[in-house]
Amino acid sequence: MQNVLYWMAALLIFMTCVSVLLAARLGRYRRQTRHMIEELSMLRQEDTNYRLSSCCHAGRTQEIITLFNEIVENYRREMIILKRENRTYRQSITSISHDIRTPLTSAKGYLQMLSKDTLSDDDMKKHQEYIATVERRVDDVTDLLNQLFEYARVEAGELEFVMERINLANLFLDTVSMFYNDFLNIDYEPVIDVPSAPCYVLADRNALVRIIENLIKNALVHGTGEYHFSLRTHDGQVCLRVSNRTDHIEQKDLDRIFDRFYTTDTSRTHKTTGLGLAIVKQFAERMNGEVSASLQGDIFMVDIVFQLG
Repeated sequence: MQNVLYWMAALLIFMTCVSVLLAARLGRYRRQTRHMIEELSMLRQEDTNYRLSSCCHAGRTQEIITLFNEIVENYRREMIILKRENRTYRQSITSISHDIRTPLTSAKGYLQMLSKDTLSDDDMKKHQEYIATVERRVDDVTDLLNQLFEYARVEAGELEFVMERINLANLFLDTVSMFYNDFLNIDYEPVIDVPSAPCYVLADRNALVRIIENLIKNALVHGTGEYHFSLRTHDGQVCLRVSNRTDHIEQKDLDRIFDRFYTTDTSRTHKTTGLGLAIVKQFAERMNGEVSASLQGDIFMVDIVFQLG
């Protein structure tokens, strides 16, 4: 009987100890939970860099706090990036609106002048100059809208590329020749260096033409001379390079030169969307090409490397 009472007393003491330990642990959990709720309430109400903390050691709650802090930190980084991109987007929309409105306003002015009776019917030369100016302004707007539409389709993945084996050397020369009058107008003859042997690549023809066109247009708009267009083959690759002298591109611009809407022309005098090189990069990478830009002195270069095939 005494043995039974002894074991019952021991069991009661043991259960009491366990109950005390469990109660203490439960108390810590409750205290930690209240602490976390208070901190979460503060985080919800305030935009702060505050992180959750532990007021006491309670099981694996510290792991939960650490994981939650990591999630919050990732969220904050994403929000910072999103705010920056939204700010850039708003600035870009404002600039593009200006770029579109300016030629339209100019064209409207010339049309109003044409409609006035004060213009002599005999002064056909002036009439033709006004009409030519209106056509150029309309072409400017059309080109801007086409770039916006094309980039939107690329971003949405709506453009389908038809890959085929193409002689890049011939396509390059044909496309460059389309800009003969543009270089004639600025009284400058570009240096063209293309190998006599075929340079076959696996690519979409229309996308390749657009890449070359955008590179040449970019050189014409932002370049100040020393235009050099070349193709070089090496180790099973072909490098398409367009280079020109520049007076406003700096080393700091190279990291963003292929970003959408980015332009080094802060005055917006060249009527560009800042999408030309962004489209070049998107198209080239869709065809497994590698794109890079560099600056040597005042010579700006864009290189696109494709695998020969």
